[in-house]
Amino acid sequence: MDEFVIETKNLKKTFKDFWHRPVVEAVKNLNLAIRRGEVFGLLGPNGSGKSTTIKMLLGLLHPSAGEIRMLGAQFSSVDVRERVGYLPENSYLHPFLTPRETLMYYAALFGMSRRQAVRRTAELIEMVGLEHASDRTVGGFSKGMARRVGLAQALINAPELLILDEPTSGLDPVGCREVKDMVRLLAAGGVSVLMSSHLLADVEDICDRVAILSCGELRAQGQISDLLRQPKAVRYLVEGLNDRASSELRELIERHVGRSVKQEYPAMSLETFFLQVISGGKQKPGFEIACFLKEHGNSHGSAGESESEHN
Repeated sequence: MDEFVIETKNLKKTFKDFWHRPVVEAVKNLNLAIRRGEVFGLLGPNGSGKSTTIKMLLGLLHPSAGEIRMLGAQFSSVDVRERVGYLPENSYLHPFLTPRETLMYYAALFGMSRRQAVRRTAELIEMVGLEHASDRTVGGFSKGMARRVGLAQALINAPELLILDEPTSGLDPVGCREVKDMVRLLAAGGVSVLMSSHLLADVEDICDRVAILSCGELRAQGQISDLLRQPKAVRYLVEGLNDRASSELRELIERHVGRSVKQEYPAMSLETFFLQVISGGKQKPGFEIACFLKEHGNSHGSAGESESEHN
């Protein structure tokens, strides 16, 4: 099995005007290597080339130069595209369909039997927490609820590679936490995730490695822990110290280094505190997702059921 799910070599995209004159070089010599089973963050300000890169990976734009390999094959392969799930920045859903009908529709596009589609639809609706609204038309949904439908749609084919563009857009703090937990569980189950987001705290929470683009160029790439580390600073976390012991320890360190030492008290994130307050310390388990992965894994084409099940 190939180690990388996405590889780009000297990838370029130049947009031209009506007379085929170069206007904007949106992506310049981009080299990425995204490993299987990792959550990879693609970061950058507006106009940095993130969306253009994603569109080229999905085959929606043709590269001006360079190579793309996905899941060990050329990105143009139909077989490869069947093994990829995609959540766009804006969820474009048929407003007159319900979540159940939406998922059944996309399952049919993947050639699933009716029995498979019904089972997969029920599992995904439960996974994204839309059981209470599964038979309401999505045209009346909030942006957050529509986002959940979009995420379920991206998972309908049990993809090996999941590409997420601003996955937590429009979600409240509870929804954001649930989506982030879901992404980590999917990765733990063997799904590789490429995620683009402007919410850097979300990226820091769930991504293993990141690449930062600016003006179409790759400016930094690596593990988040390595990129953010301050090599000249050390932090000790000691529990159970009273004020006297804490003061003595600080004085000892100050004598050793010959300068004053800043003393801080560790704090949880606002997101963690918010979730504890509204949930009484309880968090929704990832049992449903784990069971879904265990049953389906990456077998997107588990259409080994008899043809008679299509009716």
